[in-house]
Amino acid sequence: MKKIISLFVALCLSVLVFACDDQKPFKVEVSGSGQPILFLPGFTVPGEIWNPTVDQLKNKYQCHVVTLAGFDSMKPIEFPWLPKVNESLENYIIDNKLEDVIVIGHSLGGTIATWLASRENSKISQLILVDALPAAGALMFPDFNPDNLSYDSPFNKQQLEMSQENFEQMATGMAMRMSTNSEAQTQIKNWILAADRKTYVYGYTDYLKLDMREDLSKINVPVTILAAALPYGEDMSRNTYETQYKNLKEYHLIISKDSAHFIMLDQPDWFKSQILKALAE
Repeated sequence: MKKIISLFVALCLSVLVFACDDQKPFKVEVSGSGQPILFLPGFTVPGEIWNPTVDQLKNKYQCHVVTLAGFDSMKPIEFPWLPKVNESLENYIIDNKLEDVIVIGHSLGGTIATWLASRENSKISQLILVDALPAAGALMFPDFNPDNLSYDSPFNKQQLEMSQENFEQMATGMAMRMSTNSEAQTQIKNWILAADRKTYVYGYTDYLKLDMREDLSKINVPVTILAAALPYGEDMSRNTYETQYKNLKEYHLIISKDSAHFIMLDQPDWFKSQILKALAE
């Protein structure tokens, strides 16, 4: 009888493990050794976008490459999506006893990076933010108030009900604005199409609701910001970043004149050199 009970308990635990795996807010691929770097991708983008950078750094750093739930091969999780991602990433750093963590984040990943660095007893030692803003929603809404954004909105309903053909047309247009590279545009479009639709819609609402502008004052580590000049021009880009990051005590803003949002795909050599320079400094 005891053997039967033990077998039953083991079976239940196995089911629980698989259930938890299905509900993971992210997955991580680790390579290399040395000081840890946490690589956070942008919205809908898999961790593989960091592969060229990881290949460049893994001989000197331990690289932790994240892919978020609902994107690429990751199963979706329950909502709210982004708060679960943030808290789980913070726990990942603590549970794995990571110290002096460098975070390199693109777009949403950069916004998450500021959240991690602003936390009490943060283990973050440096941030490299790639075309990332602390409050993306403030750019889209003149009277921005995170409390006014909800999952239940006409816009979200429209996107959830959009046909696959119309959704693909929308994704194509978005990709063309986010990169100057035609091959990269196709890849970006495919990443959008591969995303879980509900995560795409509600997750983006979570993203727009996150406003880190006031909490920037809590960050006391070196910050490098790589910003894209396209499509609005260098002057407007600089003004946007200086306005949004005004509460950050100190940072180094570098603008890529010939890049759109996906700097690492538009100007890969320039991007690699800036990453190495930021790490060296």
